[in-house]
Amino acid sequence: MPGLAPLVAVIGCDGSGKSTLAQDLYAHFATRRPTAMAYLGLKSGAMGEAIKRWPLIGPWFEAQLSRRAAQARDTKQKIPGLATAIVIYGLSLVRKRRFQKALDMRKAGKMVITDRYPQTEVPGFYDGPGLSAAKPDSWLVAKLAAKERAVYEWMASFVPTHVIRLNIDVETALARKPDHKRGLIEKKVAATPKLTFHGARITDLDARMDYREEVKAAIAAVEEAVG
Repeated sequence: MPGLAPLVAVIGCDGSGKSTLAQDLYAHFATRRPTAMAYLGLKSGAMGEAIKRWPLIGPWFEAQLSRRAAQARDTKQKIPGLATAIVIYGLSLVRKRRFQKALDMRKAGKMVITDRYPQTEVPGFYDGPGLSAAKPDSWLVAKLAAKERAVYEWMASFVPTHVIRLNIDVETALARKPDHKRGLIEKKVAATPKLTFHGARITDLDARMDYREEVKAAIAAVEEAVG
C-alpha cells in the first residue's frame, strides 16, 4: 500500500523451516537497509507445553484445551462454549497487536520480514480466524466470531509485498515435528498451496531442498520483488 515500506511474509506448514528462513532473511537484509523482524503467530504450542508442566492439573488441563481447540477447527462441530470462544478471540487480539507493531514499523520506513501472516481463506487454523470454522453455539459466540472475522479481514487487507511459501510433505514435516498431531499437519500441508493472500506475489520453494540453496533462492526472490 502507498506510504508503507515492503513486507515479506514467510509462510508454510509446521516443520517447513519458516522461522529459520525468516530469521536468515532478516539477517541478510538488515545489513543493507532498515529492516525489522515480526512474528505473527501465537506460539500456542509453546503455551501448551508450559501448561503441561503445571503441578498436578497441568496435563489434564492442556488436554482439555487441546480438545476444545480441535473442536473449534472442525467445520462439522460447534464452538465448545463461550469460555473457549473468549480465549480464541483473546489470542486473535494478541495477533492483532503484533500486526499493528509490524504495520507501525512499515510506516516508519522499515522493511518487515514476518514469520507467518494472517489470512481469511482458511478459517480455524493456519493463522486464520479461529471462530469462523465451527458453528457458534449462541448469539454471543456468533457476535465474537463476527468481531474476530473483522479483525482478520482488516489484517489481510494489507497484502504482503512478497510471500515466500515453503512447501513440504506430511512425513517430512512430522519427522521434523514429531510432537505435532498428524491430522493438523495433513490439513496444513493441503492448505499451503491454496493460500493466495489476496493476490500477493508468491515464490514457492521446496522446504526439503538443500538449505543453502533455499536461502539463496529466497534472497533472490525478495531482492527482485522489493528492488
